[in-house]
Amino acid sequence: MATHLITGAGSGIGAVLALRLLERGDDVVVLARDAGRAKQIVQDLPGASVVVADLSQPGRLSWALSKQNLPDRIDSLVHVAGVVDLGDVADLPASLWEQQLAVNLVAPAELTRLLLPVLRVSQGHVVFVNSGAGLRANAGWSAYAASKHGLRALADALRAEEAEHCVRVTSIFPGRTATPMQERVHHQEGADYDADRFMTPESVATTILTALDLPRDAQITDLSVRPGVH
Repeated sequence: MATHLITGAGSGIGAVLALRLLERGDDVVVLARDAGRAKQIVQDLPGASVVVADLSQPGRLSWALSKQNLPDRIDSLVHVAGVVDLGDVADLPASLWEQQLAVNLVAPAELTRLLLPVLRVSQGHVVFVNSGAGLRANAGWSAYAASKHGLRALADALRAEEAEHCVRVTSIFPGRTATPMQERVHHQEGADYDADRFMTPESVATTILTALDLPRDAQITDLSVRPGVH
């Protein structure tokens, strides 16, 4: 039985992944942004533990975690949480750049730093659920894509740095997935949302589980997954 800490488990990919891990008997710790969200997650994911910390304030993560009980062993840290606000460079204010960089890049870096001591002991696994935008930036996606390109760089550097501690690092690059975030993106794009056109969160969760369950003699470093052809 392994212990996993997951961000972004309140909905979408993270929620499905947490449920799948709980169903197979693993321990799951979920990070929630506030007490209200934590209460809802406990109801939705019976058996999961919750810690409260706001990823939009990376500089306060250390303080927040120090006030709560974390497991002595963590086998995987899975970064799923993210925010997106679209807009052309000419129109996007600094506040939206700062928010997306904080949640999508700086917070994963800081949370990883804080948990590395226990991950080293367990020879654990860090999984960054990135995005197709982490490989290519399209018009209107500058801030989000910049945060995801940075997340890829973070993963690559971390993998090289932690190899001596046998910590595995994986980047998953999902294409469009039928999640509440995708519905929000379509609203921002002014497009109709049809969930049937996209991958399900279950499919992406299966991809993450494949990386987590790979035997110790190998690791998936980078994996892109796209919607099937209909």
